[in-house]
Amino acid sequence: MLSRFFLDRPVFAWVIAIILMVAGALAIYKLPISQYPPIAPPSIAIDAFYPGASAETVENSVTQIIEQKMTGFDKMLYASATSDSSGACRVELTFAPGTDPDLAWAQVQNKLQLAMASLPQVVQLSGVKVSKSTRNYLLIVGLVSDDGSMSGEDLRDYGQSNLEKVLARVPGVGEVQVFGGQYAMRIWLNPDKLADYQMTMQDVVAALRAYNVEVSAGQFGGAPAVPGQRLNAAIIVQSLLKTPDEFAAIPLRTNPDGSVVRVSDVGRAELGTESYDADISYNGKPSAALAIRQAAGANALEAADNVRAKLEEMSHFFPTGLKVVYPYDTTPFVRVAIDEVVKTLFEAILLVFLVMYLFMGNMRATLIPTIAVPVVILGTFAVLGLFGFSINMLTMFAMVLAIGLLVDDAIVVVENVERIMSEEGLSPREATRKSMDQITSALIGIGLVLSAVFGPMAFFPGSTGVIYRQFSVTIIASMLLSVVVALVLTPVLCASFLKPVPKGHVPAEGGVWFLRPFFRWFDRTFFLARDGYLRVVSHSLSRKFRYMAAFLAQLTHCES
Repeated sequence: MLSRFFLDRPVFAWVIAIILMVAGALAIYKLPISQYPPIAPPSIAIDAFYPGASAETVENSVTQIIEQKMTGFDKMLYASATSDSSGACRVELTFAPGTDPDLAWAQVQNKLQLAMASLPQVVQLSGVKVSKSTRNYLLIVGLVSDDGSMSGEDLRDYGQSNLEKVLARVPGVGEVQVFGGQYAMRIWLNPDKLADYQMTMQDVVAALRAYNVEVSAGQFGGAPAVPGQRLNAAIIVQSLLKTPDEFAAIPLRTNPDGSVVRVSDVGRAELGTESYDADISYNGKPSAALAIRQAAGANALEAADNVRAKLEEMSHFFPTGLKVVYPYDTTPFVRVAIDEVVKTLFEAILLVFLVMYLFMGNMRATLIPTIAVPVVILGTFAVLGLFGFSINMLTMFAMVLAIGLLVDDAIVVVENVERIMSEEGLSPREATRKSMDQITSALIGIGLVLSAVFGPMAFFPGSTGVIYRQFSVTIIASMLLSVVVALVLTPVLCASFLKPVPKGHVPAEGGVWFLRPFFRWFDRTFFLARDGYLRVVSHSLSRKFRYMAAFLAQLTHCES
């Protein structure tokens, strides 16, 4: 049998236990940590921007065109879209739980290329972004100027120009959303003056496009060079305009009399921002905000730590007075919740140890199930890593519940070995060999029955299945590993740790000398309670019809 094999090869049993513990320790180091498992199905977001357009224009010329091409995806559940008056468009595609977000992102990206040609030119120039991330924000980074040297527009431009792309590359970050926009040259036109000059908005736009360009006019001394040519230089005839005065001086039309109508004649130019819809403040001070979304399957705590570390690294290059704050952060609750569950886990292990010592009265016999606890728990973490689960509230709660169950198999082995030793006077090795012949099938049956209780939960569909699947797999893995440890390691520990006892020996007599009176009293009290319970049960079984009638009468009385 399996137990006899490992009794003759105890080193092999220890090697298996060590492998389980090492695999579990490595899994703990690699597993992602989150408050809950990824309950929400994966979603892919498409973001586009049509500057200056109304919500209706964005809906008709951008959103609907993108939505029409988003068809034919595998396992897509539904799509939702929003169009607002700031010119922003967002289309979210939600896929069935379990869908590979990378594959879904690639499919959406390919379908989007079919819609790009039909989008307005300005939308294409602004860029259309496809991202995969969680729906909720992981944390929000705020930029505040302590000394008031930077306005809200300055802060938002700095955040989008210098921080957004850097934070988007941080490991664990799925998406960075900046509230507000960066600097932009704003041309404010007077409709009355446009009418006086008999001009339209399109005339102004055409002039801006014609003059705000950078033209390459070739090189002086470029190849093929004449003999003796030693110098070449690029010829720049016009570059992009930079100041409001340069934009204000753009000519719109030359009149027959030679006069020139310029932008300054029909409006004014100023350095403003892309969007005025966002006005952010922190404790009454102008500020900027960058919302961080966690990447699908990433470690929430690690991602937040990476963001803080990157901002701390970049803070040495911030403008004077710029300070980073975190007005919204979900990770402290995750840390506290996981710490509380871990504390409960250790408390449960301690209580199991004390209860086992109370009933066994023998420190050596108590240590054997206690050693099995970390082996099984670490092995369970290895199974979680194998299934791609995370360390979250549900898996840790399942660990806490499983502690009281996983020691049962080891306790059954130890108690049966001690019973055989005290009744038959056999040595620990022989008593273990005989005990395992008696209870091996019972141990396997216990593990299978408990697995059958929690197993169906792993097959629930939808979000409910996501919630209960990790809980179920964690408990089943603990149960099956406890059976493996009880068949492989526990017999070796019994044969090695337990001392031979004379026939008729009471377990309490082997405890610490100053606790022996207490254990004798506890055993007497426990045995009296046990014998009384057995007498009540025996009496009930011998008169089962009377007790059944009394029980039914009591139920009838309660209903009335």
